[in-house]
Amino acid sequence: MDLGLEGKVAIVTGASRGLGRAAATALVAEGMRVLAVARNESSLLELAREHRGRVEVAACDVRDREAVHALADRAVRTFGRLDVVVNNAGIAPAGAFIDQDWDRWQEVLAVNVTAPAALAQAAGRVFVEQGSGKVINVASTSGVRGKPILAAYSASKAALIRFTEALASEWAPHGVQVNAIAPGAFTTDAQEAVTSDPELLARRVRKIPARRMADPAEFGPLVAFLASPASDFVTGATFVIDGGEVSKL
Repeated sequence: MDLGLEGKVAIVTGASRGLGRAAATALVAEGMRVLAVARNESSLLELAREHRGRVEVAACDVRDREAVHALADRAVRTFGRLDVVVNNAGIAPAGAFIDQDWDRWQEVLAVNVTAPAALAQAAGRVFVEQGSGKVINVASTSGVRGKPILAAYSASKAALIRFTEALASEWAPHGVQVNAIAPGAFTTDAQEAVTSDPELLARRVRKIPARRMADPAEFGPLVAFLASPASDFVTGATFVIDGGEVSKL
């Protein structure tokens, strides 16, 4: 199926590994050009080498709101346009809430809520002017159902989902769609402690009706659909991709 993405441009944050890399790879496969963003530019170079001419890289600490705002201008300067933003960068420190460090709490909110909002605002100025654009916020099943030991993360991802809904309603008259994806258990580096331990992995998989964790490559097609004209009447939605785990709770 031709999704009509040839020649369009996306910014993908947290693109050096895991779901961000899968998103960038899927968009490039559909003919898009991507500004791939991570804190460490060198971590993105392999992706750029694999997709020479299609991927440009940008180092950015998403806690720096001015640097995040500048990404939209950089994409337009580099590629001549901007059509899609994938807000994927995020952090998920675990720990008992009673011992929560408040600086860490603020950092989680800064990375997982404020940074996506800042990039959406900067890109939105381009999108509203041109009458089209897509914002795809990567939330989590932890934002759909709060999880113990992940209070800050759960709160931040729930906020991101509500932000998605509010912005979708505000920008729909301008031809801009805003959606969220809530991934469950994927075999990314962030889950290495689970996937490398057979007992932990078996325990984790028993919670998932599909009886497996997902491969990051399974994330990309949903991103590509939401980035495409095929989703022009889809906005304000949160797409859960978790093998049925949330639905059984």
